[in-house]
Amino acid sequence: MAAGAAGGVENSGETTLSAIQVRSSKEDLSGVAGAASEGVVSGERLSTLPLLRPAEALEQVPGLIVTQHAGDGKANQYFLRGFNLDHGTDFATYVDGMPVNLPTHAHGHGYTDLNFLIPELVDTIRYRKGPYFAEEGDFSSAGSARIGLVRRIDGTLASLGWGQGGYARSLVAGSPELAGGRLLYALEAYHNNGPWQVPENYRKWNGVLRYSQGSEANGWSVTGMSYSGRWTSTDQIPERAVAEGLIGRYGSLDDSTGGSTRRTSLSAQWAQSDAAGRSRANAWLLDYSLDLWSNFTYYDRDPVNGDQFRQDDRRRAGGFDLARTTYARLGGVELENTLGLTGRHDRIGRVGLYYTADRETLSTVRQDRVEQSSVALCGENQARWTPWLRSIVGARIDYYRFHVDSSLAENGGRASDSLVSPKFGLVFGPWRRTELYVNYGLGFHSNDARGTTLRVNPENPAEPASRVTPLVRSRGGEVGVRSEPLAGWNTTVSLWQLDLASELLFVGDAGTTEPSRPSRRQGVEWANFFTPASWLTADLDLSWSRARFRDDQPIGNRIPGAIETAVSAGLAVDNLGPWFGALRFRYFGPRPLVEDNSVRSSASALTSLRLGYKVDRRTRLALDVFNLFDRKVNDIEYYYASRLRNEAASVEDVHFHPVEGRTVRLTLTTRF
Repeated sequence: MAAGAAGGVENSGETTLSAIQVRSSKEDLSGVAGAASEGVVSGERLSTLPLLRPAEALEQVPGLIVTQHAGDGKANQYFLRGFNLDHGTDFATYVDGMPVNLPTHAHGHGYTDLNFLIPELVDTIRYRKGPYFAEEGDFSSAGSARIGLVRRIDGTLASLGWGQGGYARSLVAGSPELAGGRLLYALEAYHNNGPWQVPENYRKWNGVLRYSQGSEANGWSVTGMSYSGRWTSTDQIPERAVAEGLIGRYGSLDDSTGGSTRRTSLSAQWAQSDAAGRSRANAWLLDYSLDLWSNFTYYDRDPVNGDQFRQDDRRRAGGFDLARTTYARLGGVELENTLGLTGRHDRIGRVGLYYTADRETLSTVRQDRVEQSSVALCGENQARWTPWLRSIVGARIDYYRFHVDSSLAENGGRASDSLVSPKFGLVFGPWRRTELYVNYGLGFHSNDARGTTLRVNPENPAEPASRVTPLVRSRGGEVGVRSEPLAGWNTTVSLWQLDLASELLFVGDAGTTEPSRPSRRQGVEWANFFTPASWLTADLDLSWSRARFRDDQPIGNRIPGAIETAVSAGLAVDNLGPWFGALRFRYFGPRPLVEDNSVRSSASALTSLRLGYKVDRRTRLALDVFNLFDRKVNDIEYYYASRLRNEAASVEDVHFHPVEGRTVRLTLTTRF
C-alpha cells in the first residue's frame, strides 16, 4: 500500500476503502515532516481497533486521552500535553477541511462534538502539536487533527452491530460511479442505553452524501453531512452519595438532564498539483443547534427547585480556506513557498443560559445574539539548504471581530483584536534514517465573545465583572528526533514547552468569566510503531507533562485537571488465515484536582479486545470487548462544592463519572 493511501489503496487517483484490510500502518513522514510530534494515522489502522465512541479515533494521536463526563450525545472531554482541554479548547479539529470547534458555544468555547463522524469513512488523521505551523490558528496551541474522508469504498458496505445495554448500530454505505466521478453515500442509525440506572436512550442518525472527481491532490468534491442526536445525561456524581448508598455507581441525582443536537453541513474542496506547485480551496456552511440540560451541584444554588440549568445554541456559520504553494530554486537551494488566506463567520442567533427544573425554564440568566468574524493571512517558506538541512519559516496574521447583543444591555457591545504569530523550524538529516527537529512559534487562543464585552455578573447585575482579552498569546518550543533504528520500527521522541499568557476562560455553565493565571507546561513524548511481520503490528506511546501556573500564590501553582501521564499500547494481527484482532491498553495517570495538589484524581488502566473472523473475502464478524478486566475506574474526576437534597450546607467533594464496566459488542460486516 502506498504511503498516503491510508484507509485503502490508490486506485486511478481515488482514495479507496478496500474490502479486506491488509494491516494497520502509519505514514512515514521522514523528509517531509516539520516536527517530531507531527504524524499521520491511517483509516486502515483505525479499522483494526475497537472504538467505544467515534471521538476515540483521536486517541491514536500520541498522548491524547478521550473521556466522557456526561451522556454520550454530548461532546467528549479531551486531555493532551498538560491540558484538560474540556470539550476541545486548545485542540483544533477539522473534518474534510471543516473546523469542528465551535467558538462562543453555549457549553464551552471550542466545543468539539465528533458524534457525526463515521469511523469507517475516515481516510487519514493528520495531527500536529504546538504553535509551530503557519497553517494552524485558533484552538491549536496544544495541537490539531485534520480528519480526511475517503472518496470511494469497495462495493456496497452493510454493517450490523449488537451489544449490551441496548446497543444497536446499522450502517450502509456505497460509492457508485456517476457522470465520470463517484457518489459516496452513507447512512448510520445508532442506539445505546449503557449500564446507567437511568438509561441514556441515546439515539442518533448520521448521513453523508459526497460527489467527487479525481483525487485529493488533483480533483474536487462536494460533501453534505447531517447528524441528529437525543439522549439522557449521566452527569458526574459525588463520591459521598455513593458511599452513603443514596445512589449506585451508575446512578443519577437528576434523571431529567440530557440533550438534543443537530448538525447539517455542506462543504466543497478543490485541489490541483503540477510541476510548478499546488493549489487548494475549501469552503463550508454549517447549520447547528443544541439544547443541553445539566445539574452538577444538585441543590446548592436553589434548595427548593434544584440547580438544573439549560444551555442552548442556535447558529449558522461559514468559512473558506485558500492556499497556493509554488516551487522554486535559488542557486542550489530548493524553495517551497506557501501563501494562504482563511476566514470564518459565526452568526449565533441565540446562545443562552437558563435556570430550569425538570427541563422547565424558571428564569433566564443571560441570552445573547453574537456575530463573530475572523480572517487570517499566513505564509510559509521551506528551504532545503543542503541534503541534510531544511528550514521552515512562517507567520500568520489573525484578526477577530465580535458583536454581542445581550439580554443584559450592559453586557452587549463590540470588540476586536489582532495578533501576529511568527513560526520557525529546522530539520537536520536524514543520517542513518534519523532526523532531528528544532521548532519554535507563537500562537494564540481566542476567548468567548461574551467575555470580551462583559461588564456585570449575569447572575447578579449589581456586581461588576471583568472583561477578557479577546486573543490570548501562547508561546512554544520543541526539540525532537524521528528515527528508524530497525527495519519496520519507527520511533519519535520530543521534548516540548508551552507558555500561555493567561488561561482566561468564559464559563458557560455560570455565564461569567473566570480570569486565571499565566501558565507553563513542559513534557516529553515517546511514540513507537513496529511492524515485525506482515501479519503483526505493535505500538507504544508514552507521554509525561508538567503543568504549573507561573505566578506564585498561596493557593498553589498546580493547574486543576492537567494531565500528567498517559500510556497507550497495542497489538494488531491480520493476514493470519481467516483470523484478525487487536488488543489495546490505555493508562490515564492521576491528576491534581486543586491548586495545592492536596486532592488528586485516581488513575485508570483500561484494556480492550477485538477478535474477528473473515467468513469469506467480503464478510467478517468482529467481537469487541471494552474494559476487558471490568476495572472499577473513572473516566473523569472533579473537586468542587455541591449540596444533596438531605444536606443543610454545601460540601466539597470529588465528583466522578465512572468508566462503563465490561461491555461486549458484536458486529457483522459484509460487502456486495
